[in-house]
Amino acid sequence: MAIVSPTSPTPVSARPAPTDAPRRARATALLALLAGALLVSALAAAGSGQLAVPLPEVAGSVFHRVGLDIGPLPAHPRGDVTLWTIRFPRVVMAMLVGAALAVAGAVMQGVFGNPLAEPSIVGVSSGAAVAAASSIVFGLTFAGTWTIAVCAFVGGLVTTLAVYGLSRADGRTEVVTLVLTGIAVNAVAAAGLGMLMFLGDTQAREQIVFWQLGSLNGSRWQYVGVVAPLVAVGIVASLLSARSLDLLALGERQARHLGVHVERLRILLVVVVALLTAAAVSFCGIVAFVGLVVPHLVRMVTGPGHRILLPASMLAGALVLVIADLGARTLVAYADLPIGMLTSLVGGPFFFWLLRRTRRTAGGWS
Repeated sequence: MAIVSPTSPTPVSARPAPTDAPRRARATALLALLAGALLVSALAAAGSGQLAVPLPEVAGSVFHRVGLDIGPLPAHPRGDVTLWTIRFPRVVMAMLVGAALAVAGAVMQGVFGNPLAEPSIVGVSSGAAVAAASSIVFGLTFAGTWTIAVCAFVGGLVTTLAVYGLSRADGRTEVVTLVLTGIAVNAVAAAGLGMLMFLGDTQAREQIVFWQLGSLNGSRWQYVGVVAPLVAVGIVASLLSARSLDLLALGERQARHLGVHVERLRILLVVVVALLTAAAVSFCGIVAFVGLVVPHLVRMVTGPGHRILLPASMLAGALVLVIADLGARTLVAYADLPIGMLTSLVGGPFFFWLLRRTRRTAGGWS
């Protein structure tokens, strides 16, 4: 062990790597840029719609609500009420859902070691869809207006645990087996969803189709209050697992030698992904491709290190969904487009490009 006197230079082994400071500066700049863009986009989205509220008035309403006499209040007599009862809950829900799906996608890609992985692989989206459709077709009302959301959340979690249980053998789970089991369960869930649509009446079919397309219409503060704690728990658990994910990227054997309990880590993260995705889809339906596209784009900028990839994906996912929801509300006058349709229109071509790129690089993803 090196002994350092007050006048002796710092040993080479104790000096930080010369590339650490620039990398840390780039990471900080990226996070600050994403946070600033998210803040501006959220305020702009809150002020856009049939009742337009200028950006300074939106910011002034926020300042006055927290007790600061800064900026003008909305000039329209219903402007402030519209912002706080309709617009802000929807914007906050978009941020939560986008952050949850993006972090879930980044975690899935880290667990499977593949940039094509996304949360739907473990069946959480299809299980949520079947459970929600069952509540619609059979008229379940045990939780009042929350029934569909509760069923979707429970269905997503149960399906994920079933996939993981079916893929275990001899006390461990192989990635390939988990993926193939997820594909099989997704196929069965799709058949069950088709059967439910056949059994339901016209109104039930329309409601199921609309739920599958995804929408943030009708978001309220009480729904945000349910989703926010679940998303917070999932994101915190993911961030705490960032170092283990980095070690897992070296390979299972190397990760075990470095002290990572691979099987326990995989179980934990699959449950975390299920929690994040189920919380995201329970109130707004299925929003496709966010968990695939956003983490991959962020990884192209930040590199594969999860300690910056996960928080950057969280901010980028929230930003993407806020912008997508703004488009859903404003692209067609007096209409609210399904947000899942918009994300699929962008994510589908990107997925095709990603397949081509992955094939050219022979599966490399660093």
